[in-house]
Amino acid sequence: MCFENYEGDGKTTVTILNREHKHLIMFDSVSNYGFRLNTGIFVIGPMAAFPRTVMQWNVHCPEEITIESFSLFTLLEPKLDIFILGTGDKQKLIKPEIVEYLKSKKIAVEILPTENACATFNFLNVEGRCLAGAFFPPENVTVYEDDFERLKLPPSEEMGYIT
Repeated sequence: MCFENYEGDGKTTVTILNREHKHLIMFDSVSNYGFRLNTGIFVIGPMAAFPRTVMQWNVHCPEEITIESFSLFTLLEPKLDIFILGTGDKQKLIKPEIVEYLKSKKIAVEILPTENACATFNFLNVEGRCLAGAFFPPENVTVYEDDFERLKLPPSEEMGYIT
């Protein structure tokens, strides 16, 4: 075996992006109430996120999105490369004219379930992409058995945990 590119001391290392990039906004967790960010802030309800800033987004659900809802995102300098929309539990399509409006401004659009949209935002933000996003809290959040163990709570069937 050839290990000439290996420079470590025999130990595996892990970098947790949310801790390593404190100067960037990143999502730590999602709940049906809102979002916990790596800055320690908890945002309640729908939010708009930028690489270093967040704000409430006064749109209550994906069905209420209008072209005017995106006016801020199209005015930013430098111009956005990509806009990420987290639509809640499932991927929900928005009106085609809204997607066409963003494309006419040369902004790529990713529409994903919120949990996936948050992860995508984190990844692209660390890459240094010029991006923004809008995120709706999901109605249901998946809770895994190891989450209960970390919280020292007994798993409950009615909470819908997954093993």
